[in-house]
Amino acid sequence: MIPRNITIFVCENNVYSGAQRVEEHTKVKDMAVRAMAYNMPGVVVDGNDALAVYEVTTKARVRCLAGEGPTLLECKTYRWRGHGEADHQVYQPRDEIAAWMERCPVDKLQKELLLEDLISEEALSKIEKEANEAVDNAVRFAEESPWPNPEEALEDVYV
Repeated sequence: MIPRNITIFVCENNVYSGAQRVEEHTKVKDMAVRAMAYNMPGVVVDGNDALAVYEVTTKARVRCLAGEGPTLLECKTYRWRGHGEADHQVYQPRDEIAAWMERCPVDKLQKELLLEDLISEEALSKIEKEANEAVDNAVRFAEESPWPNPEEALEDVYV
């Protein structure tokens, strides 16, 4: 029997909350500490380290499936782009953005996999090509789809 409460909450802490740095809104350094108010563990992980995120997610999954309740994972990372398409990021220092881009999680994982000889350059190229095609197809589908009826906004909404 699968336990009822198999929820893993993931907080992508990307330094900014809208156009303000998170520390302008709260004195709490780690959002994960807020999990204790709900009697569940809160775990902080480097969100730019895919293997570390995988590890803590796997542990949280095992915990949930054992019937031990939910977990809150706080993945610390950085938002390279604005809060929305109209956001020109005037509040984000360019050198800060550049420094975080140097810590790209995809590049980091690729380098680790290649270094450990777990994947080839050819296989990585194939994955990237397939991912780009999937995104292109999804964008095309969205752009070619009709707008939903306004009443659909209330479907599957429960209070």
